[in-house]
Amino acid sequence: MLPLKSVPQSICIVRLSALGDVTHAVPVLRAIQRSWPQTRVTWICAALEYKLLSCLEGVRFIVLDKKGGWGAYLKLRRELAGESFDVMLQMQTSARANLTGACVKAGIKLGWDKFRARDFHRFFMTHSIPETRQEHQVQGHLSFARTIGLDAPEPVWDFPVSDEAKAFVDSTLPAGKQILLISPCSSHPSRNWHADRYAAVADHAIVHHDMAVVLSGGPTDLESATGKAIQQAMKNQPINLIGKDTLPQLAALLERADLVLSPDAGPVHLANALGTAVIGLHASTWSLRSGPYHSLDLCVDKFAEAAQRFKGKSPQELRWGTRIEAPGVMDLVETDAVIERLDFAVGRLKDQGRSN
Repeated sequence: MLPLKSVPQSICIVRLSALGDVTHAVPVLRAIQRSWPQTRVTWICAALEYKLLSCLEGVRFIVLDKKGGWGAYLKLRRELAGESFDVMLQMQTSARANLTGACVKAGIKLGWDKFRARDFHRFFMTHSIPETRQEHQVQGHLSFARTIGLDAPEPVWDFPVSDEAKAFVDSTLPAGKQILLISPCSSHPSRNWHADRYAAVADHAIVHHDMAVVLSGGPTDLESATGKAIQQAMKNQPINLIGKDTLPQLAALLERADLVLSPDAGPVHLANALGTAVIGLHASTWSLRSGPYHSLDLCVDKFAEAAQRFKGKSPQELRWGTRIEAPGVMDLVETDAVIERLDFAVGRLKDQGRSN
């Protein structure tokens, strides 16, 4: 724990991207706001992530243009000119994030430990969080809060969803139906599953559980094509919202859903933050590190098999955070295994009194 002599007057958070990782950082903000309500918090993030985070109150956001080159850093330095923070929490280790942190004046610059740092991250920091070999990313981010003296054993998100976004969902989804939301694409192609397998799971949810299936995703060509492929492979009709919803509306959709099915991608972690159960599909990444924090028992995780097949090692022998991006790695995730987790999750919803 850092020897803070008094409650800091100002804290700067540097977590530019991605959607899942900025979601991991929100509990740190909540811990600060809960224990030190008078502390001024500035968060430097990227433009896409700001669209999601802008609903958080009590925070000053500074948006860094990730495509702006050196001019973006010069603009940031001008915006922060004459300003010094008591503490900077740099929860991202990329070269871009390190350069961003270099633009921030702070008495304490807290970063990741040497085991998880990269791109010369530690040379930009004055302090680091405690080293650990295996820790979920949610707890890794919370370690920043604990290191500066905050009580944060478990994450609290309190993620707000706007009334306008909820109204969109109410007008789009059928009332009285359990919802399976499928977000099929990650920005990392190696993490993506097959459209025909998604279709088989979706049809099972409709036929055997009378669920409504919603396809969700961004406007990219990959996501659009994947959505169409799933829809064409299905025997029943889903609600295809790919490319049709905003980030705030996505949050409302995830909150309304009863179950979410997705590879390791941002919507998994946002759904988890909103209290929705998630069936995570893992082979390229390990759910113990980056799975949906409160739904790890629902994950179909083939990372150990992938590590042995593609790396010739057990997961414990690989560096923590290793991604296995070999072609065909997600073939290890079998349709029957996903359907089994779906059936289990629906049964648990019934036990919780959430049947339709």
